[in-house]
Amino acid sequence: MGHLLERIDEPEKLHDLTVEELGELAGELRELIVQTVSQTGGHLAPSLGAVELTLALYSVLHLPMDKVVWDVGHQAYAHKILTGRLERFRELRQWQGITGFPSRAESEYDAFGVGHASTSISAALGMAIARDIQGRGDHIVAVIGDGAMTGGEAFEALNHAGDLGKNLIVVLNDNGMSIDCNVGAMSEYLSRIRVAPQYNRAKEDIKDFLRSIPHIGDTVVKTAEYIKEGVKSVLVPGGLFEEIGFTYIGPIDGHNIRLMRDVFSEACMLDGPILVHVRTKKGCGYLPAETEPDKFHGVGKFDAATGVVHKDPSAPASYTSVFSDALIELAKETPNITAITAAMPSGTGLKKFAEQYPKRFFDVGIAEEHAVTLAAGMAASGLHPVAAIYSTFAQRAYDQLMHDVCLQNLPVTLCLDRGGIVGEDGPTHHGVFDLSYLRTMPGMTVFVPKDESELRDMLYTAVHMDSPTAIRYPRGAGLGVELSEGFHEIEVGKAEVLSEGGDVALLAVGTMVDAARKAAALLAEKGVRASVVNMRFVKPLDTDVIDRFSDEARLLVTLEENALAGGFGAAVTEYLADAGIKTPVLRIGIPDRFVPQGARKKLLESCGLLPEQIADKIMEKWTGLS
Repeated sequence: MGHLLERIDEPEKLHDLTVEELGELAGELRELIVQTVSQTGGHLAPSLGAVELTLALYSVLHLPMDKVVWDVGHQAYAHKILTGRLERFRELRQWQGITGFPSRAESEYDAFGVGHASTSISAALGMAIARDIQGRGDHIVAVIGDGAMTGGEAFEALNHAGDLGKNLIVVLNDNGMSIDCNVGAMSEYLSRIRVAPQYNRAKEDIKDFLRSIPHIGDTVVKTAEYIKEGVKSVLVPGGLFEEIGFTYIGPIDGHNIRLMRDVFSEACMLDGPILVHVRTKKGCGYLPAETEPDKFHGVGKFDAATGVVHKDPSAPASYTSVFSDALIELAKETPNITAITAAMPSGTGLKKFAEQYPKRFFDVGIAEEHAVTLAAGMAASGLHPVAAIYSTFAQRAYDQLMHDVCLQNLPVTLCLDRGGIVGEDGPTHHGVFDLSYLRTMPGMTVFVPKDESELRDMLYTAVHMDSPTAIRYPRGAGLGVELSEGFHEIEVGKAEVLSEGGDVALLAVGTMVDAARKAAALLAEKGVRASVVNMRFVKPLDTDVIDRFSDEARLLVTLEENALAGGFGAAVTEYLADAGIKTPVLRIGIPDRFVPQGARKKLLESCGLLPEQIADKIMEKWTGLS
């Protein structure tokens, strides 16, 4: 650990350092971040790119009186280290350690909890309004990456902030890419503005020249204000930020601490909303991350010396890759299939589809709401769009799924990657609520595969349906089952009985089917026979199989890697209540709380979802029935 870093236990101490010392501290921070993330995994490249930005900003502001809201939080590792969490940084993303994202519960320096993109300006504006109502004079800063600027909420907030005219600083950290390459008009606009830094300089040079004209100079300057939009449109295409009421500064070098300190100091003295456009290099200071910033955006464990990511060559194919290959196969035979993602072509497995069918692939940026309604428009015109979105991010498109897809009964297939517990990214990224809200949507069919082979067949079935469908599958490697040639249609709403003849019936969906099998084996050792049913569908339920096992078994057990509130188990008990069936039921799933970060197995254990724990719960219930 560097000698300077050991001296910084709060950001206020940065004010005492020279620019040269801050530059040295930047190197120490980078070394610590690389060494730690190589062991814990995490968001490496974006945090490396924001080191100097953080140092410059925090050496000007007075935290925690002043507030900084980090959009998404991918850039915030230096922030965490500099705000009293140096010793705990080795616990990054670990069970009972510090989170990978800013969290209000973790530190007074974490002004706002984040994890989903494009929220920072809205939250910061809310804080600015509260500051003014309460009569305080602190500075409020939002730091937002260029990738997050593709999200609609960012523009809604910019528009409102420009209208209110509150004192607010927005720092646009522009590194030219988010997780995958940025898309859309905003990306193109920033690309153009990067090559036109002469605007502010030219504007002032013109004013100085006009003022130098004897007698009429000031009058000419005032008159020129009426035509400045024409000048601006030549020098900086669009002038977007100033058009909506912001004072625009930049672009400036995001690795020049001295320059940024001067700019941030000046911005703090200006009135009204300010946007400081900072250009940084993602992965800066660590060559492997600079060379492959997308690979090191969110990375697992790796060799810090070489940058080689640790992978298990014997691991089964991931659900994501199986989905990717299956969709490409289906698209070959079905020309009306299109694919949509919200800024995650690599993460969702659609990058290969894009290479194979570029005219049928659409990356909308961080705009899940638009992605879903775009899909609805395609479906209304004869296509069958497949929208692949991480489960946690699909929550943002609830209204669009309900109103634009289901209400019109349109054939859109929503593929929810990272369903269930995802591990070290923690509560902002677990996908444990999707089954609960999807089953409330009229006309929606909800598939949950037990393994990667069943995922293929469910995708085949879904894209041949003329109604809304959702397929929910987990992160990471599959079970390693053999993948059959071709596809097989699955009868909608029909379960698969895997074993029968038990005193207890285990009704499971998704990952819990394998857990149910293992729990049944443990129960057999204790003299309790258990039937195992792969329910396959959360909606529509196979009520025939529920009726059958309600008669045959003395206890029904529902198992799901989803919130118990409103989930699969709730659907089963609702049906039993409506049908007047009184067979006892034990529901096993995610309790009514947010699940923290940690290794997947540890989190499953914390929720009581390991096979041994499931068997113990069943035995306790069974003993009470005897």
